[in-house]
Amino acid sequence: MKSYTVVFSASALSTSVLLVMLAGCSSESQPTTVAPANAATKSVDLPVLPTTTSVVANGEKRITEEEHPHNPGSHGGIIIPIGSDSYHAEAVIETTGDFRLLMLGKDETRIQEVDVQPVKAYVRAIGDPNATPVELAAVPQDGDSPDKTSQFVGQLPEAFRGKQLDVTIPNLRIAGERFRVGFTTVTESHAEEMPESLLAEAERKLYLTAGGKYTQADIKANGGVTATQKFRGVPSSHNMFPKEGDRICPVTKTKANPKFTWIVDGNSYEFCCPPCVDEFVTMAKERPEEMKVPDDYIKSN
Repeated sequence: MKSYTVVFSASALSTSVLLVMLAGCSSESQPTTVAPANAATKSVDLPVLPTTTSVVANGEKRITEEEHPHNPGSHGGIIIPIGSDSYHAEAVIETTGDFRLLMLGKDETRIQEVDVQPVKAYVRAIGDPNATPVELAAVPQDGDSPDKTSQFVGQLPEAFRGKQLDVTIPNLRIAGERFRVGFTTVTESHAEEMPESLLAEAERKLYLTAGGKYTQADIKANGGVTATQKFRGVPSSHNMFPKEGDRICPVTKTKANPKFTWIVDGNSYEFCCPPCVDEFVTMAKERPEEMKVPDDYIKSN
């Protein structure tokens, strides 16, 4: 069964499916739209979720667009922060319309059990002002405690399959608190400022020949392959709002992803995507004086 793998981004940066995360406020902040009693059988109006949303969690106002991106989930879905990263969920949307919400802890690798409860997601196709409620039923996984579940399952109407969607869950209870959770899936073009990938022949020449500060030892340390070969199948994610102390991509200055690491001049550098590795290796060979050491690519005030 094929599933959509969605990655994070704060702006339109690649031809991949991108995620703009919009995550939870606790019981002090309630959703602005309340579904009518007949919402289960009728589309209802729901405000369009902006890419920058101010929410309150634990009495502290914050901007959700500044949240850091998370690695794709182990089930091929997307990781959504809940609250101030107090919890997480993995949303998996299959091409068949199956919609699963897997509950995770503060540590994204840990399963989080929650009370069995009815969960309603409001789904809106991009460009459509109306949202349709979708019921998510508790389907406990093996090992879940009695009256607890770590999984909710629903079915998207056929009209939404394969489309770009806004999804909002106005009310989700975790450990006695209520949270609002939402995400948007968007397919957009790669921004012009992001470097394009090289042609195969030029890429082989770039990566497999030494020059400048890019040495034969670097080529060997990187496995004697190109960036395209090494990172094939690894989704890119771009966060335009790295926080202080985060490693940043030497090319775009967005938050770096440790999955995209390349050795240059004997040092390990992290990038946001493979095309940026192309750019940096080119710099190392043609303009080595412009290079900085890895620790200079850390976000400061």
